[in-house]
Amino acid sequence: MQARDRLLALAIVCVWGVNFVVIKVGLAGVPPMLLGALRFLLVAFPAIFFVPRPRVPWRLLLAYGATISLGQFAFLFYAMAVGMPAGLASLVLQSQAFFTLAIAALWLGEPVRWHNLAGMAVAAGGLALIGVGAGGMGSLSAAGFVLTLCAAFCWASGNIVSKKIGPVDLLGLVIWGALVPIVPFALLSLWFEGPARIVQSVAQVSGTAVFAVAYLAFAATVFGYTMWGRLLTRYPASQVAPLTLLVPVVGLVSAHVLLGEDLSGAQWVGAAVVMAGLLLNVFGQRLWAGRALARR
Repeated sequence: MQARDRLLALAIVCVWGVNFVVIKVGLAGVPPMLLGALRFLLVAFPAIFFVPRPRVPWRLLLAYGATISLGQFAFLFYAMAVGMPAGLASLVLQSQAFFTLAIAALWLGEPVRWHNLAGMAVAAGGLALIGVGAGGMGSLSAAGFVLTLCAAFCWASGNIVSKKIGPVDLLGLVIWGALVPIVPFALLSLWFEGPARIVQSVAQVSGTAVFAVAYLAFAATVFGYTMWGRLLTRYPASQVAPLTLLVPVVGLVSAHVLLGEDLSGAQWVGAAVVMAGLLLNVFGQRLWAGRALARR
């Protein structure tokens, strides 16, 4: 990977890692479903008037927007609104890698190898430790933990939809896919948050809330997803995909530094175990092959 692209990958990882802190800041002034509506409204408009619609069947475009945009962020935003810490959310959301493997195996018939199963088992143990720690922090944090797992499942479902879509103009997919969740988010906001709270949030919006919405729309969504897709077209997925393991590292560190978040001892151990499971899932086959070569 060229030095310029390494810097680009590092910038994306940092943007996505800090993204969880920004969500927490945004939720302090804007309720979760309204935050989702504003995020994707800003992604879609006015960009759809300048970016051509990707050559994707409408059913797949709707499925993409319903899973990776609406489902993932409705669950994630609500999870963080009811007590899920930003740093921990960045880690637990990475369980999408294992949900993706499971869905791909069941729906697409893709093989699951020994290191995938071992990684799942190790990460599941880590998530159990985190869940126990969350339960000790009160029911809201436990609910946030479960909702974050639901967000990870939606992200994984979106990954499978993306696989079905195949090679496509990623900027167009991100922009046009953002049309899908706007109305559902707005309806969910009316249902859960009510017209009075919506009007109050918009009328009393702070500068930090405006910054949060803009960051989520332009930095995390448009820049992050588009540039990540560009890296995936230039380099093998095996070289690019493991870099996402740095996202929860940035998320945990930034949440600690910027928000003063800290985890219980059980949660820190659980976080380390989850990371070990993710590493085993990504690098297990290579490590085993290297060991086998070293024995010869």
